Amino acid sequence: MKRRVPRQAQSSHPRRNNRFLRLWRWCLILLERFERAPAWQWGRLLVVWFVLVGGGLGLGWNLYQLQIVRSPELTKQARQQQMVYMRPYVPRRPIIDRQGNVLATDRLVYTLYAHPKLFKIPKAEMADKLSEILNPSDSEDLLKKFNRSESGIPIVHAMDEEIADKVVALNADGLELIRRYSRFYPQQDLVSDAIGYVDLDHKGQAGLEYSQQKFLERHILTLRLNRSGNGALMPDRVQEGFLDVDDKQLQLTLDLRVQRAARFILKQQIEQFDAKRGTVIVMDARDGALLSIACEPTYDPNQYFDYDLNLFKNWAVTDLYEPGSTFKPINIAIALENGAIQPNSTFQDSGILNIDTWEIKNHDFDTRGARGTLNLHEILQYSSNVGMVKIIRQMSQGNYYKALKRLKLNEITGIDLPGEAAGQLKSEKKFKSSPVEAATTAFGQGFSLTPLKLVQLHAAIANGGRLVSPHVVRGLLDAEGNKIGQPSLKSPSRVFSPETTQAVLNMMESVIEADSGRNARIDSYRIAGKSGTAQKASPAGGYYSHLKISSFVGIFPAENPRYVILAVVDEPKGDNAYGSVVAAPIVKAVMEALISIEGIPPSGDREP
Repeated sequence: MKRRVPRQAQSSHPRRNNRFLRLWRWCLILLERFERAPAWQWGRLLVVWFVLVGGGLGLGWNLYQLQIVRSPELTKQARQQQMVYMRPYVPRRPIIDRQGNVLATDRLVYTLYAHPKLFKIPKAEMADKLSEILNPSDSEDLLKKFNRSESGIPIVHAMDEEIADKVVALNADGLELIRRYSRFYPQQDLVSDAIGYVDLDHKGQAGLEYSQQKFLERHILTLRLNRSGNGALMPDRVQEGFLDVDDKQLQLTLDLRVQRAARFILKQQIEQFDAKRGTVIVMDARDGALLSIACEPTYDPNQYFDYDLNLFKNWAVTDLYEPGSTFKPINIAIALENGAIQPNSTFQDSGILNIDTWEIKNHDFDTRGARGTLNLHEILQYSSNVGMVKIIRQMSQGNYYKALKRLKLNEITGIDLPGEAAGQLKSEKKFKSSPVEAATTAFGQGFSLTPLKLVQLHAAIANGGRLVSPHVVRGLLDAEGNKIGQPSLKSPSRVFSPETTQAVLNMMESVIEADSGRNARIDSYRIAGKSGTAQKASPAGGYYSHLKISSFVGIFPAENPRYVILAVVDEPKGDNAYGSVVAAPIVKAVMEALISIEGIPPSGDREP
């Protein structure tokens, strides 16, 4: 039976009418088929319908979760994925000495890598061409490196731009130059003991490069960049001033001229006496500023990877030793300050003394014997151990121990160099338990300190009794040379009266006039000083019989003390390797340099 199309379904528009008729006919055909279909097909249809409806509802629920419930969380994650945080490289601030000479700065360098598998010419030919630029004698070494691997062979770690341009001019396949900034130390090993070095990551690992990070690293803001869908960076969030590179410099108290003179003579004496090592410290006694702190042997911070790790520490700051006779002026100052003796006191020097089971004698007892009655000047001139013991025995052991503690003997000085060690002083109980403890301390043994601490104590003799803070950092300077930042220093503490220090200075000046100080004399200049030759303590206890430490401390000029110079030479060889022979010439050479640099007139032209 044919079904007629209802009139209302007809349309006046021919095309629309035809489309509607075709759709209507298909619907009627499907309806007729479903009317004739068995029940099991209706069940399948319902299953399909429920699956489609369920899937649609599930998709709708998931869209609700994503768009409504989890929208804040997903938005945050998307922003994190689209945002890139970058911290651009910025050079460290330069380091200069007190005269403005550059000690450390950043420069552009290149690292050269070789990839032999990409060479278009034989390896031997490439080695010859490259060695002509780097070093003609390196051809065989380069060839050995090329044979180690097929790719990624480091050839030069810090190549100058000029040499890099020559490598580029070779136009050779298989050579790769990576550009980077490197810390450069134009003075090489001259001030490495104080400056230190930075590693390949530009992080300080020793010296001031390590301890003064806050002054040397410029403050750089982190840059935020958006990433587009294809991964390209969109710099629409660049913060204003994020590359604000300042022109500040870290200025030190060190003087290259003094440092050069100190290192030259120190190296000369170490070679002459075949010593293990040595150090020279020059300090301004008025404020603790160090003009020089040199150690030998040392290292070149530009090539730090070629040196032993033990050289990276400044042993004048980090290592302890027993000062010996150079501590005797300090002990006399202690006794004077406590009223135990007077500047005109005299003592009987028997040359040898027994305390409990211990025998104490003068260094020249076997050749000179007893010296008889000595005043304080003569006790220092002859460096009499017996005389020093008798001076200290005028005090109770308790008072003597308290005086040593007031000098902060077992505390660090607080210098701005890293790794400073505190001196070692026995406990009060152990110190008082035996009279020999005070006796050995009287002539500079039985306790230990750093060379830097000894300089600080002698500076108190030079400046009228104030314990100043040693330091090498003067401050942070702007482009005009104005100081805009500096480390905080401890306020000086008074440990001796001016009367006491003046009396000790007079005694130390008489040492220079005696035979023991002749190697430190400078015509027309007044100098105060004291030599020391101490047995070297053994880690296992006791002292080495054949090893010693020679030292000399000088205060200059004596009539108006300003500079304290200490030279310490560890394990010098020879029968005549005394402090007055090994170390005194070092101090003299440094004082001569100071006379020339500072224009210090002869003492006769000065008002006392």
